[in-house]
Amino acid sequence: MGAIKLTGRGRRWILGGHPWVYADDVAGGEGEPGELVPVHDPHGSVLGWGLFSSASKICIRFVTREAAPPDRAFWLGRVRRAIEARERLGLLVPGGACRLIAGDAEGLPGFVVDRYADVLVLSSGCQGSDRLRDLFLELLEESLPFAPRAVLDRSDTAVRRLEALAPRVEWLRGAPVETVEVVEEERDGDPCLVYEVAPAAGHKTGHYLDQVLNRRRAARHARGTEVLDAFSYDGLFGVRAALAGARAVLCLDQSAAAGERLARNAERNGVADRVVFARADAMRDLRRRGEAGERYGLVIVDPPAFARNRREAAGAARGYRELNRRAMGLVAEGGVLVSASCSYNVRREEFLEHLTAAALAAGREARLLELTAAGPDHPVLLGLPESGYLKCAFLRM
Repeated sequence: MGAIKLTGRGRRWILGGHPWVYADDVAGGEGEPGELVPVHDPHGSVLGWGLFSSASKICIRFVTREAAPPDRAFWLGRVRRAIEARERLGLLVPGGACRLIAGDAEGLPGFVVDRYADVLVLSSGCQGSDRLRDLFLELLEESLPFAPRAVLDRSDTAVRRLEALAPRVEWLRGAPVETVEVVEEERDGDPCLVYEVAPAAGHKTGHYLDQVLNRRRAARHARGTEVLDAFSYDGLFGVRAALAGARAVLCLDQSAAAGERLARNAERNGVADRVVFARADAMRDLRRRGEAGERYGLVIVDPPAFARNRREAAGAARGYRELNRRAMGLVAEGGVLVSASCSYNVRREEFLEHLTAAALAAGREARLLELTAAGPDHPVLLGLPESGYLKCAFLRM
């Protein structure tokens, strides 16, 4: 069995609450790829146990600060805690969708599981979660109040390259499923929404579950207005807006496949007559529409991550400022801009600075109504700010 010894700085980092140890803070030791190893301070005392990576800059992902190594009962407790939290939130109703396991934020490093009705899609992002995948899946099936029809391993994210792991997509349980129909039940006056997910073909695990509550919030500003939904993907910001009473909704995205799903989603929800899809480069198209004098009561911009690391933060700043300047120019007086960032490396305060700069450049006054994050099925672990990646600003123009 391997073991790792930390430097003094590494020890201080861990005692400060962050669960990751970087390779520069390791004084010595080794382990097998993905192995659960004891972690020692510079004097040889055990600080706890973590999952070792032989390739990543994140050398150790801490699991427990106890001296005893985690066993099956330990891991089962972690999985059950996550599932029970979703049950208390009412997220395990038949036909619904949610994030079941949120990886490092729930003490299951690198292991993410999303639920779409009775289909599960898991994603492993590090050597440790690859090594423990089958055990974690066994414990998940043991803990769920329903038996999944199928389970897909969708471990094909770019982060796996940092762990020297090849992409992997394979069905682990049941027959392959092309699409799944999901039902978001009526809640707090928001109407029921029905949509399809393509687990093996869609982005990430097939969908963006982190925006569920923000889509509901945005729709409350849509009644009686014309809506522009840029980077619309499968169009659920726009479809929700139409359900809430928008007069017309225009969705922009580069993906033809996403546009086809959007059209089917609009048809499912009875709003196809008010939701239009245009295949376009959203950034360029926003400028063209602004120059043409178009205005909308609600504009939504939900782009992909602009900064995958801190080195890209300067470029991301320019991107967010220019995107939001163009979007603000399209908002009618008194209308609302909903602007999102999923780049962890752009902090919340930095994102607000970019929005402020965009408003100045656009010659608009912008008032922050609320700054939200992902829903409670995407918990943020205190001490791990990386788990709080999503920002969504609601601005009255």
